[in-house]
Amino acid sequence: MGTLYLVRHGQASFGADDYDVLSDMGYRQAVRLGEWFKYKGITFDAAFTGTLQRQIKTFAGINEGMGATTDAVRWPGLNEYDSEAVISAIHPHKLEKATTPEMYRNHFRLLKDGLKQWMDGVVSPKGMPDYTGFVSGVTSLLDHVRTNFEGNVLVVSSGGPISTAVGHVLGTSPEATIELNLRIRNASVTEFAFTPKRHMLVTYNTLPHFDAHEHAELITYA
Repeated sequence: MGTLYLVRHGQASFGADDYDVLSDMGYRQAVRLGEWFKYKGITFDAAFTGTLQRQIKTFAGINEGMGATTDAVRWPGLNEYDSEAVISAIHPHKLEKATTPEMYRNHFRLLKDGLKQWMDGVVSPKGMPDYTGFVSGVTSLLDHVRTNFEGNVLVVSSGGPISTAVGHVLGTSPEATIELNLRIRNASVTEFAFTPKRHMLVTYNTLPHFDAHEHAELITYA
């Protein structure tokens, strides 16, 4: 039986012109996670990331923390959905940059509504696959891992693909998958045990690497 570790990228740049940039905090989170893997004696037979910079840089930070030089396979199905395109599909006017708690709440309310409509096939966000295609990009990786590996495998991805993977394994509703997605924390670890036949959820959205008091400041969500 193998173990698949699904890691959400570190803190990116919410509210900036380019979200797909790992912040200094995000890189620190990744390095700390790598240090924790090393402390636990966890090594990986294979690693995968999407093609987004925040995912690739998170993997680099993990490698640094582990003192490793592991290469990762780029798997486009691990890329995040385009949240701006999702919101634009139901709210055609460009949102102002969020600067207050209420503006942040409004952003996530619109995102939640847009995700539900995308999942239900009601809207087609520009430049994105339909939801069935998005799910297939994630499950193809799960199938690849099951059929090709037996040990520890690392995946560095984003909240959408990770929650989709969990929803697929547990058979959750689209609404439950959205809730999983919007609660996932930066640099968190989700574990699946796997055999050639199936994946089984072991943990979700955990931060054991930040448990110590001196690392509490590293806990972020966006």
